[in-house]
Amino acid sequence: MAVAKLVAMGSNTNAVRSYDVQGTSYDPFDGKILNWPVGQLDSNLQMIAKIAAICNDADVEKAGQDKSGHYVAHGMPTEAALKFVACISTHYFLWHTKLGYLVVAGNYSTFASSSQYHELIVLVENMVLLCLVSVLMCNFYTVIAACAYTWNKIEQRIATLEFDRDRKSMGVIVSSSTGNKLLVKGAVESLLDRSSHVQLLDGSVVELDQSLRAVILESLHKLSSNALRVLGFAYKDDLPEFATYDGDEDHPAHKLLLKPETYSSIESNLVFVGLAGLRDPPRKEVPRAIEDCRTAGIRVMVITGDNKATAEAICRDIGVFGRHENISSRSLTGKEFMELSRQDKENYLNQDGGLLFSRAEPRHKQEIVRLLKDSGEVVAMTGDGVNDAPALKLADIGIAMGIAGTEVAKEASDMVLADDNFSTIVSAVGEGRSIYNNMKAFIRYMISSNIGEVACIFLTAALGIPEGLIPVQLLWVNLVTDGPPATALGFNPPDKDIMKKPPRRSDDSLISPWILFRYLVIGAYVGIATVGIFIIWYTRSSFLGIDLSGDGHSLVTYSQLANWGQCSTWNNFTASPFTAGNQEIKFDNPCDYFQTGKIKAMTLSLSVLVAIEMFNSLNALSEDGSLLTMPPWVNPWLLLAMSISFGLHFLILYVPFLAQIFGIVPLSLNEWLLVLAVALPVILIDEVLKFVGRCTSGMRSSSSKRSLKHKEE
Repeated sequence: MAVAKLVAMGSNTNAVRSYDVQGTSYDPFDGKILNWPVGQLDSNLQMIAKIAAICNDADVEKAGQDKSGHYVAHGMPTEAALKFVACISTHYFLWHTKLGYLVVAGNYSTFASSSQYHELIVLVENMVLLCLVSVLMCNFYTVIAACAYTWNKIEQRIATLEFDRDRKSMGVIVSSSTGNKLLVKGAVESLLDRSSHVQLLDGSVVELDQSLRAVILESLHKLSSNALRVLGFAYKDDLPEFATYDGDEDHPAHKLLLKPETYSSIESNLVFVGLAGLRDPPRKEVPRAIEDCRTAGIRVMVITGDNKATAEAICRDIGVFGRHENISSRSLTGKEFMELSRQDKENYLNQDGGLLFSRAEPRHKQEIVRLLKDSGEVVAMTGDGVNDAPALKLADIGIAMGIAGTEVAKEASDMVLADDNFSTIVSAVGEGRSIYNNMKAFIRYMISSNIGEVACIFLTAALGIPEGLIPVQLLWVNLVTDGPPATALGFNPPDKDIMKKPPRRSDDSLISPWILFRYLVIGAYVGIATVGIFIIWYTRSSFLGIDLSGDGHSLVTYSQLANWGQCSTWNNFTASPFTAGNQEIKFDNPCDYFQTGKIKAMTLSLSVLVAIEMFNSLNALSEDGSLLTMPPWVNPWLLLAMSISFGLHFLILYVPFLAQIFGIVPLSLNEWLLVLAVALPVILIDEVLKFVGRCTSGMRSSSSKRSLKHKEE
């Protein structure tokens, strides 16, 4: 934030002086004032500099001890900008300030009194000393500190009237050789309402009449329309209650300082001296972030204490409103909003697009948040001050500023922005949606896979065939083989259109009817494929052109397989020995073919189950996105996890003592081709379901909205 314009009073009641200020950093070599009256500092400019420097709690310092160090502000950016414009910067070690050549011999005759002459002499003496010390120390930021230090030495602050949003100003009581004074800065309209006089160029004070008020307000309007935040400066010499006050807590006037409600009366009958326009340039990424919010179905409402014209200009700059958009129905002051009936307030808040509330007070923010929540909206509220804390606490998501925010605001919030950047909030929304989707991907993968395992066991029992999987194999799949892919799904990147989808409702279920249907379809296929390959091995010599007779096993009919328990009653039934890996499986009793002989069929079932769940994990990369738009390699962790799971499966297949523990045997190349042929269709099935889901998403959304509306009615 930096001062862009200074407006001082002229030599008569119908004139003001305007100066352009260059420089957008706190670097003392960056910045100058154009058309500045070189060699003099008139009484009016001196008073503006004094108020800007003393009525100020900020500080500027150099980060780092070498020349490459940058300059940073401590405290409110507004106050840092005012302090900088009021104090010294150097250009090639010349004593040049943004408020005139203050150290170089000035035109002292412009001062109206000997006391002002004395103030400048003391100021010059202290400035020269401190600036020389700062140069010798090679720590040029102390040039800035020198000015502030000198002003505070001439007029020492003895009390502070803290800023509050009711009176919209801050004041300090200072002690000087001419007595105690009150220096005030704040909103221009607020100061004008409490001012009775104006100081002119030569230091003379005249009454603030309507024509002079109109001139000042016209300057305010010009600055505000250029998206500048405007602060006014005023002072007061006549302080009867504080005439002898020196900061002593036993002084009668000290009790008034303990009562903030008395500050407005203390800051009355002020002498207005000028105003400054500060540019708070939006970060370059903010307009894009606003557009992302709009695309994502998030409405952005601006609630600010700024002047209405300033706020509207800023909103146009950052994209809340269009450059030439008519916003008369979408921009209200906090007071205007509170004067509406409850129904009109709700209608106003339910408008599409952005809204603006200017000159807002804490209670206005709470009312806005409360009404939005009552209408079913999920409200995220940002703030940094103590007065923002109630609204931050009331909102669904309170967001405090980590740099400029007060501790009270941070404690009341759910989230603290470390960089005070609005675009970080938008990024957090995208991250939150991604986390939610990844959680759903994990659940989708695990539920559909477990449904498949249940379907496998159910079909085996329903069909009456021998068990295709034994408990130790199911445990291995659940605890070891499924684990790595399920974990890796937590690292899924966001969908490409994640910020183009509308927000989900707060009462949305994690599993919708459509998603449950998809779980059931995929689960059913897993069960059918696992049981099916078991049946195929017993009943077919080939499948999909893949020869399965190479091991020499005997074929049976499906009827025989389904009634294998009656094998002992069959006439002339025989079972030939067959090879499984490096061993030959023989039978003393041919009926053992359905128990001892199922080792190859059981291995095929287990391998299909493992393979199909690996491919199903690819389906879980995106809820609705095709693998063509979100290919497997977008999540390399998932590919690694799949490799680990397949590696573990190969380990128990091809290490003899492990294969014996799990009751399985090695598979041939043809058998692996069959496993892949049976497992791969799970991807095609889910691709079809995703396509149907994308085509019907609008219909489901409309149906959901109608259902919600009917529920509310």
